[in-house]
Amino acid sequence: MNAAINYYIQKKVDIFLGPVCDYSVAPIIRQTTFWNIPMISIGANARDFITKRKSMYPLLTRVGPIHHSSMVDFFVKQMELRDWTKIKLFYSRSGQDDLVIDFCHFTTESIVYGLKQTAGSKKTLDVSFTKLEPNSDLSKILLNDVSRDWAVIVLCASPYSVREIMIKAHELNFDNGEYVFFNIDLFTSKNSSERPWYNESDTAERNDMAKKAYEALMTVTLRKPTNEKYREFSQDVKRRAEQRNFTYGEDEVNSFVGAFHDAVILYAIALNESLADNISISNGSEITKRMWNRTFTGITGNVSIDENGDRNADYSLLDMDPNTGKFRVVANYFGNYKQYEQVAGEEIFWAGGRKEPPPDTPQCGFDGSKCPPEEPFPLYVIVIIVLGSIIILVLIISFLVYRHIKLEAELAEMNWRVKWEDILFGSPGKNKKLERQGSRMSLNRRNSYHSSCSGDTIAAHLNNENRQLFTKTGYYKGAIVAIKTIVRTNITLHKPLLLEIKGIKDLQNDHIVRFVGACIDPPNQCIITEYCPKGSLQDVLENDEIKLDWMFRYSIMQDIVRGMAYLHSSEIKSHGKLKSTNCVVDSRFVVKITDFGLHHLRKTDEDPDDETFATYQKMLWTAPELLRMAQRPHEGTQKGDVYSFGIICQEIVYRNGVFYLQNLDFTPKEIIEKVKNAIKPHFRPTMETFDCPTDELAGVIKKCWAEDPADRPDFQMLKGQIRKLNRDGDKGNILDNLLSRMEQYANNLEALVAERTADYLEEKRKAEDLLYSMLPRSVAVQLIKGESVMAETYEHVTIYFSDICGFTALSAESTAMQVVDLLNDLYTAFDTVVSRFDVYKVETIGDAYMVVSGLPVRNGNLHAREIARMSLALLKETYGIKVRHKPDYQLKLRIGIHSGSVCAGVVGLKMPRYCLFGDTVNTASRMESNGEALKIHVSPQTKDILDTFGTFNLVLRGEVEMKGKGVQTTYWLLGETPPYNATPVTSHGIL
Repeated sequence: MNAAINYYIQKKVDIFLGPVCDYSVAPIIRQTTFWNIPMISIGANARDFITKRKSMYPLLTRVGPIHHSSMVDFFVKQMELRDWTKIKLFYSRSGQDDLVIDFCHFTTESIVYGLKQTAGSKKTLDVSFTKLEPNSDLSKILLNDVSRDWAVIVLCASPYSVREIMIKAHELNFDNGEYVFFNIDLFTSKNSSERPWYNESDTAERNDMAKKAYEALMTVTLRKPTNEKYREFSQDVKRRAEQRNFTYGEDEVNSFVGAFHDAVILYAIALNESLADNISISNGSEITKRMWNRTFTGITGNVSIDENGDRNADYSLLDMDPNTGKFRVVANYFGNYKQYEQVAGEEIFWAGGRKEPPPDTPQCGFDGSKCPPEEPFPLYVIVIIVLGSIIILVLIISFLVYRHIKLEAELAEMNWRVKWEDILFGSPGKNKKLERQGSRMSLNRRNSYHSSCSGDTIAAHLNNENRQLFTKTGYYKGAIVAIKTIVRTNITLHKPLLLEIKGIKDLQNDHIVRFVGACIDPPNQCIITEYCPKGSLQDVLENDEIKLDWMFRYSIMQDIVRGMAYLHSSEIKSHGKLKSTNCVVDSRFVVKITDFGLHHLRKTDEDPDDETFATYQKMLWTAPELLRMAQRPHEGTQKGDVYSFGIICQEIVYRNGVFYLQNLDFTPKEIIEKVKNAIKPHFRPTMETFDCPTDELAGVIKKCWAEDPADRPDFQMLKGQIRKLNRDGDKGNILDNLLSRMEQYANNLEALVAERTADYLEEKRKAEDLLYSMLPRSVAVQLIKGESVMAETYEHVTIYFSDICGFTALSAESTAMQVVDLLNDLYTAFDTVVSRFDVYKVETIGDAYMVVSGLPVRNGNLHAREIARMSLALLKETYGIKVRHKPDYQLKLRIGIHSGSVCAGVVGLKMPRYCLFGDTVNTASRMESNGEALKIHVSPQTKDILDTFGTFNLVLRGEVEMKGKGVQTTYWLLGETPPYNATPVTSHGIL
């Protein structure tokens, strides 16, 4: 308080930043309110600062990441989502510093107050909180206080205290799934919060107890900023901290540091707005009004200040994965728009193996009083139950016998058998030679081909090294069907095969290819299925003329997931060979799964010694655990199918073939060997988050191809996740979705016509852009219009010349490529600087650089100022340019500028150039050649113009003998005061 008063008396203070401690904030803010000086604090967490804000603390703005209203809203959301109405809070003062002790006290007090206020407006809530003393008997508290009335418990204490509470809860069986604990922990570092249950100085037995207990606990913490600016800011803070003998190590920078940074930005915004409205910066009330109820971009991301001057805070909910023992973010709460969002692909593991949260009150009450004891059944009820059970048992046995007899009859009937003579080839009614049409079987983008679509067939023209494979088609009972040859010499109709065929024939789903039948009469043994005329999914993805927006791609993924979910729930159980060539597209652009089951009919596994390109290419969809098997099961595994689906999704995302690897070129055999290798990081195809429309999609795909099969989701889970991603495409009924797909296909054809027109316009634009880069835009526009460009005299321009001192010697010591790299780096940097000024770059020859201002658009006397400022900027830029092959070498730029009149015009027709002529050009060149390294040489004519601005610092060089010009009095340009673009310095201090 004394320090604040001394600053106010001795200095002109316009704003107070801090303090943090609540007991310090209260008296100071009352005093600053009397002075009409605003205060910004990252603390002030006591409830009084909320309830008495407008009456006692009207000039206090709180930008700290702790916002009790947001914390209250977070718990309100939790209670609404879980249908809870009772919550118990504990806080402990032991093992914590003063800041955390005050935080826990005020936080629990504010949560209780806030929840009670919420209860008054919405529904009845039962809220209570208790302070734990250092010598509290945890067993007594848990048994007597918690177990009788509370199932939802919130803790705010030191990590050590929380661990002791949870171990005691484990010993009392409070982690059985009937209780749930929340731990408010805003100060622990990321490394410590990942495994808070582990204490390296404790015994292994107690650590195991703690781990089991923490399955019932979730952590509420501040949401960590993830933007790149904050990461750079954190690194800068760490570097500056080291200069003051403080080392962060691997710990994260405290969020309060970023909050102080955002406080300065907030004040600066309010200050600028006040000055723009001619309001005194000493008017604290107006400054505060402009800081409240606004949103701005700070170093921690989007910062929202509510109508009470409090920052809306974002929180994350962490839950422990019992398999890894690590806490990870499962949900986020965004305070600025009061929304609770579950993290895609993450779920809460409730204790006790529960699939849903426990109720806040057991069904029978904590003591069982709500469930009256059951009365014994009367004798007649028992007799009825026994007789009924016997009748039901007889009925069940009868049903099973009937079903068995019916099954045997169906198997003996074999209505799936097809005679070869019943299949017609060519057009119906005409016995023509087998028509070869359909889809390519397995073709990778690594092979060179050109494809074109026509009607319902997809044909491909390959190079001579690749032979096209087709699906045979024919007509059976008037419908076109796909025919797949069975490569077996002998087929025995045993019962397992008949059961498998019946199971395949009974499958009915919109995303499963319908099994029509099979012909087992040698030599025409084949499987007959529904025909999908659009070919395989691989055909569609590799056809660049078919445009697929993300809604369409999501629909493809959703079709596959629906088909596989149905297949996994059927008697087939798994596919075993899921790949993009086994996903076919029908005439309505619905994706269907094919080539599954019937392993007794299909060809046996390929020769294990077969190491052809095609053999390894077919294995690119196979899961690593299956690749490592000496004899892979024909039917595969369900988790192996999920891995294959992840590879297909990567194909859909990139449309660059199976197992696309960005900037890498491996053969299929090399890829298979790397996938089989279990060394981390596990080898997978390219999947970058920025290549997907959402981070969630990339996360789902990566989970599908996880190394551990147990970590992969099943297709029932994937149905919900893909449906969530495809909200827009999953609206309406099935007909609406089909029409949408067909409409997009038609739009693709229309787009091809528009694309050819766009190609012409694009080439025209490129030609114009090239002309704009060679000539001034006004001149280039005249030439494009076919107008002649007349030479023109400009009375007042300023010309800049520069070169690199010692460039010839440096070039002699460098290779040609090194010189090219040097000039490219130099002129790239120069061009960036030049683009910020009203100047025109005339040309570069070797290390020489020529720029002019004042033409072709005249700008009065500003040409000298623009060239002078540009010269200072280029000279400053030179100090930061490093020669790649000589990093210690300092480039020495020599600059000369002169003002006068020139004549400018376009010279040449084949390669027109905009050239300047006149004595001013020669004089500017002489100023540069007679200058010195790392200095700006100024002619007296330019100096006279610069003096009119009154901001440039020039010193007399003296008289200089110049070839063809005689003795000239010249000057050095040292700088500009104030520097260009600098923020004006005020006399007001900021504390």
